[in-house]
Amino acid sequence: MKYFGTDGIRGRAGEGKLSKPQIGQIGLALGKMIARQKSGGRAVIGRDTRRSGDWIENLLVTGLISHGIDVILLGVLPTAATSFLTSKLGADLGIMITASHNPYHDNGVKFFGPDGRKLGENDQDSLEKLMTQSLSFPDNIDMGTVERADQHKHTYINLLTKTLAPKSKFNDLSIVLDCAHGAAFETAPDIIRQLEPKALHVIGARPDGVNINKNCGSTHPELMCEAVRNHGADIGVALDGDADRLIMCDEKGQVIDGDQIMAALALDWKSKGKLRGESLVATVMSNLGLERLMLQNDLKLLRTKVGDRYVAAAMKSGGYNLGGEQSGHLLMPDYLPTGDGMLAAIQVMSVLAESSCPASETLKLFTAAPQLLVNVRYEGASPLDKPIVKTAIAKAEEKFGDQGRVLIRVSGTEPVIRVMTEGDNADDVKSIAHELADIIKENS
Repeated sequence: MKYFGTDGIRGRAGEGKLSKPQIGQIGLALGKMIARQKSGGRAVIGRDTRRSGDWIENLLVTGLISHGIDVILLGVLPTAATSFLTSKLGADLGIMITASHNPYHDNGVKFFGPDGRKLGENDQDSLEKLMTQSLSFPDNIDMGTVERADQHKHTYINLLTKTLAPKSKFNDLSIVLDCAHGAAFETAPDIIRQLEPKALHVIGARPDGVNINKNCGSTHPELMCEAVRNHGADIGVALDGDADRLIMCDEKGQVIDGDQIMAALALDWKSKGKLRGESLVATVMSNLGLERLMLQNDLKLLRTKVGDRYVAAAMKSGGYNLGGEQSGHLLMPDYLPTGDGMLAAIQVMSVLAESSCPASETLKLFTAAPQLLVNVRYEGASPLDKPIVKTAIAKAEEKFGDQGRVLIRVSGTEPVIRVMTEGDNADDVKSIAHELADIIKENS
């Protein structure tokens, strides 16, 4: 697709796919798409804290209301809240303005259908075709209305607290929460305060439009880890800019990634009879250690391509209720139609609250196989189709044999090739990853 990546439309705010004229075209295309299906449709819009969010929102609204679509502005809210409220408020379309974990100068637009799930490829294709047309403001159509409705955040907050068992107790937990100066800077602390922990230490909750994800949040967990050690906390939670994913750390300030989080929840849910299909859905990036743990506990690990949409599709087709990515993007469709960092956080903290052991034992359930991810930037066409690169990858796979694996993929959000190697021999993992990265870079 020309505009869509793995998670909506994303790029540098004000340039290319996200230039002001192009955003205007997106707004007109969205309005036309809804108006084709029904008159007097409704759309909801949420956003994160980037300073470009205001003008992007204004341009999208202009296109939508010109087609007679009523718009509800949710204000600054997590992606999962926007997704949930799309369905809750009976909207035909949900829009989230965010670039997730990217720096402030980037932005993006995610789209949700009436059920709160991300638009499928067919809908994306239809929208792209409209965007490439020469669109203009329609004549003889009553303008839609615009309503600011910040109060709906409380519906989302109450939903999350109700996902816990009535007897869940957090009053023995001291918690550090890093909001990444992002979309959850208000809702995330409110959610945890309702659970009445022993102590809550909030960082990364003073957005200024340009500090989102800057040296904080899930992409920079060292700030959370340091705060946990300084406060003597029991657990740390770091969200990303739109709060659809998280990274955690134990009481020692040691990082707990998405694989360990999924492992803890899978075993807990299995013990309570909550895990459907005795299966966990993850991507090809998840560690071999997680797969081995699942097998040891008579559970299946089902792998998909990288991207939460592929995890969600596999979960829906198989009827599974727990899945996610190593990056900390977890899906629990029993509660919300899309991934939510705070939902995952309170579910994990509930496991910890029920345990008599510290987080370093309760949430570290397997030894991860050595794994290394190297990012290689490139310009122009992807070098992965060049014979010399293909040969190098084949030789690397042959060297690992059945003692490891190689995964090479193009990022769906930026011009980067991700080189991942994994195996039981750490030296081989490191050397093979860097050899491949160097060859790809030389041929870019």
